Amino acid sequence: MATVKEYSVEEKLAALLNLQKVESKLDTIAILKGELPIEVRDLEDEIEGLHSRETRMEEEVNGINEFIEQKKQSIVQSQELIKKYEKQSDNVKNNREFEAINKELEMQTLEVKLGERHMKDASEEIGDKARALEVVKKNIANKEANLKVKKSELDKIIAETEKEEKEYAVLSQKARASVDARLLTSFDRIRKNFRNGLAVVPVVRDACGGCFNAIPPQRQSEIRQHKKIIVCENCGRVLVEEDMNSEK
Repeated sequence: MATVKEYSVEEKLAALLNLQKVESKLDTIAILKGELPIEVRDLEDEIEGLHSRETRMEEEVNGINEFIEQKKQSIVQSQELIKKYEKQSDNVKNNREFEAINKELEMQTLEVKLGERHMKDASEEIGDKARALEVVKKNIANKEANLKVKKSELDKIIAETEKEEKEYAVLSQKARASVDARLLTSFDRIRKNFRNGLAVVPVVRDACGGCFNAIPPQRQSEIRQHKKIIVCENCGRVLVEEDMNSEK
């Protein structure tokens, strides 16, 4: 049966501290990138949404143009019928035929007027949509120009830090493998609680290096003895002596 090596508290602290230093390097690289990755993704999503809106508006304009074309054809048909009925009215034989033809003439004349009104309204709607479409296109152009700048900035940072980031990512995996599983879970949880990602900090000038809360002398003595893992009573970070933190 394989023997599981028991690590001393000092070794556990050293492993935690090493992991903290590696993760802090990765945090520094992330800080260099800042909000750029999020901004780039948000801009890409906005542009995609605007393109969808642009396509939808263009389809609506095409639909209105088709409607206008249909009305034009309908008007032409009505006008041809009007000519036909006017010609027939010259050869009516009785009042009944005259009234029937007049009724058809009135109906087709009304169809022409309605068609012209619909075409006018549709043309105005196209004008409104065309102006709105132009605003969308300008918005897309502005967003794409902004995205180009943001991507350029991000690509530059990635190019400058990619090699270092990969190296520290590998070191992080190795460092994590050497940390006790329960301590690793606590380490990650503590890191998430603080914007600077510091879960392991030194005692500096008799105070916690994370929250600067004073550490009593007795507590500092226990930290130096390495008999157990000590955490700050105020912020919960793991505490190590300053000398240990200074070691490479």
